[in-house]
Amino acid sequence: MNRPRVRLGDLSVGFIQPLSETLQQRAIDPAPLLERYGLDPARLAEAGARLSIPRYMHLGHAAIELTADPALGLHMGRISRLSQAGLAGVTAAQAPTVGDAARTLLRFEPLYAANYRGHSSVHEDSGGAWLRFYSISPYNAYNRFVVDSLLAGWLAQLSSLAGQTLLAERVEIEFEAPTYAAQYQALSNTPVQFAAQTNQIRLSRASLALRNPAHCPSTWQHLLQLCEAELEQRTRIRSLGERIAHLLGPLLNGGREPDLEEVARHLQLPTWTLRRKLAEEGTQFRAILNDTRRDLAMTYIRDTELAFGEIAYLLGFASAEAFQRAFKRWSGITPGEFRRSQRRTG
Repeated sequence: MNRPRVRLGDLSVGFIQPLSETLQQRAIDPAPLLERYGLDPARLAEAGARLSIPRYMHLGHAAIELTADPALGLHMGRISRLSQAGLAGVTAAQAPTVGDAARTLLRFEPLYAANYRGHSSVHEDSGGAWLRFYSISPYNAYNRFVVDSLLAGWLAQLSSLAGQTLLAERVEIEFEAPTYAAQYQALSNTPVQFAAQTNQIRLSRASLALRNPAHCPSTWQHLLQLCEAELEQRTRIRSLGERIAHLLGPLLNGGREPDLEEVARHLQLPTWTLRRKLAEEGTQFRAILNDTRRDLAMTYIRDTELAFGEIAYLLGFASAEAFQRAFKRWSGITPGEFRRSQRRTG
């Protein structure tokens, strides 16, 4: 089976705008930094242009070093706008309420961002809703700003729609409290919880019910139709094998290996049916798992600064040694040799 090469993910170049504006607010010309990452004005104005997640993380880290401000992601989030999320953001901006806008923005996330590790989600109950951003652990200087900018950005974007400042009832962050922890408190009216189980903000039922004065029902419905059509086009998958490859990313994370039975449950298929359908496509579950792990391992080693033990954990290996043995079996060289070869040719 010919599968497309697995990538860690990408996002719209619209996410560069708040980073650029944050630098400008500090009297720093963003152009030299952006051009270093291939983001000239023509690229930033290209319809549908995307940026790989590793490149975005390196760009954010470079901006943090340039400003000597580890809280840069929080500042980016506070000035972000719905329009920077493309068609999904423009559609959310026409939603009748804050709750509808949040649901729209997260439902159509694949139109402006895709990550192999998971997707954002809304979890509602009688008292309100959690807006949740999936785990991108292990956390380091290259990726904490992503969580910061996204959670702060959701609040800023929804506040703009409501015409008033929204504070979260609770903010929970997966990583340990950083040196700038006090700056998160502007997002919430209760103490921010670090080292939590997930990254999420809590909005009250009253906040979700706030009306959008710019809502136009006919425009809203038209934009929703456009989003649905684009989502169908973007998420169309040609084979069962590809569906499994897309499922494996979140299932691998955590030092454990998913099995055929677990994947069958996610696909709502009997195990024997899944095995038979894969045989009809000329493949097996183990082959898809190995190919996916190999592709992700090469991408992590080439495009990130993660230690091999961290990569082993992300790919479901019980130990770094087991990962290194598997990688040498796949490629004929060790992970260290592969990383050094990529550095020489990069």
